[in-house]
Amino acid sequence: MQRYTIILFSALMIGSTACRSSGDKTNEETKDSSMVKLITLDPGHFHAALVQKVSYAGVDTTVHVYAPEGPELQSYLSLVNQYNERPDNPTHWNEEVYTGSDFAEKMLEEKKGNVVVLSGNNRLKTDYIQRSVAAGLNVLADKPMAINSTNFTKLVQAFEEAGKKKVLLYDIMTERSEITNILQQELMHLPGLFGELKKGTEKDPAVMIESVHYFFKNVSGKPLVRPEWFFDAAQQGDAIADVGTHLVDLVQWQCFPGVSLDYTKDIQMNSARVWPTPLTLSQYTSITGKNTYPEYLRPDVVKDSILNTHANGEMNYTLKDIHVKIIARWDYKAAEGGDTHHEIIKGTKATLETRQGKAENYKSVLYILPAAGQKADFSSAVEEAIATVAAKYPGVKAEQQGAAWKVVIPSSYDVGHEAHFGQVMERYLQYIKEGKLPEWEIPNMIAKYYTTTKALETATKH
Repeated sequence: MQRYTIILFSALMIGSTACRSSGDKTNEETKDSSMVKLITLDPGHFHAALVQKVSYAGVDTTVHVYAPEGPELQSYLSLVNQYNERPDNPTHWNEEVYTGSDFAEKMLEEKKGNVVVLSGNNRLKTDYIQRSVAAGLNVLADKPMAINSTNFTKLVQAFEEAGKKKVLLYDIMTERSEITNILQQELMHLPGLFGELKKGTEKDPAVMIESVHYFFKNVSGKPLVRPEWFFDAAQQGDAIADVGTHLVDLVQWQCFPGVSLDYTKDIQMNSARVWPTPLTLSQYTSITGKNTYPEYLRPDVVKDSILNTHANGEMNYTLKDIHVKIIARWDYKAAEGGDTHHEIIKGTKATLETRQGKAENYKSVLYILPAAGQKADFSSAVEEAIATVAAKYPGVKAEQQGAAWKVVIPSSYDVGHEAHFGQVMERYLQYIKEGKLPEWEIPNMIAKYYTTTKALETATKH
């Protein structure tokens, strides 16, 4: 059967006003042409479901799904069903699914929605973006939107077409919603505390971010099963062009908020490298559920059974003459804790550093460290800066720990990574309502993907 409708169990609860969420609408409202109607295309990554972990006002609860039949589609539907059936604040999504071999063409032919959500195989993603935009559809895409220089060129063309069609092409940058990243941005633009951003050098960069992810992890309380193509650089992309997208975005967003960047003038790639994380066959099996490697991974298999994944990358570049170092790494499984983020931003008066190690109980913690030669009364600058930030984010404080100050953040701001997808969607829905993105977003998305794909090109030149 190529088309079927999944009326998920908890949809029966819609009639109860006590359980009705803000995203539930009457039949008349659902037919309103101003409503956002979601299309999920080929959901091969769990992020497609996380966008639907909550309901949204003005979004139709019927989602039109076009995808090939298989475990990736079922995993997506299972997660959505899990959100519908949870006892607290359940969602009420109704998934209408088409699984014909012509699913992409059928989606473009029928155009049953106005926002295409993309999260899956990155080899196909840029083409999906181009075709959707050309059809006059808005696109909300999981990162990365381009994994190599060829796709970067296509992406630039897609943005040009989106402008002509007056549709919004946007990527899901969840790290902008993480509270320590937000406060790091706020504090670095308070000259009394931070001074000016240093320029640094390649050996001593002004900005350094290292992100460590793990292949084996839990999502929404259950072990994540990754598709086999996740380990294929041609389909998922190297880490430097995948996870690196988030890190490059943070640098741009934190250091130059609201500034439109020109990738042809503002970015200089100085050096880059990539290296593998070896996985045993048993580790691969625990991640994918498969007992053998597919043929397309065979070129990366050494010593008969060790898979050299395209999991690590480093880039050193300048952004408006500021030296930046980015490191993206993947390991098999965390001994304790989970994914970690380490970031250092150096100012003339202070350094802002985010740590997420054992000492921080694997929670992101922001520290303020005075630059060498600062006055003994640096504490007054910290107090003044924190008071400024606390006016915007009530409850934020600072505690002195030796030579550093720890920024103490109320737990209410720590909503968890999965909740950030809903926050991104809320921003995007506001942009849809306004009919435009902020002026700086499009040139900065282009600059971001130029940086990541140029880094990969640099690292893999022979």
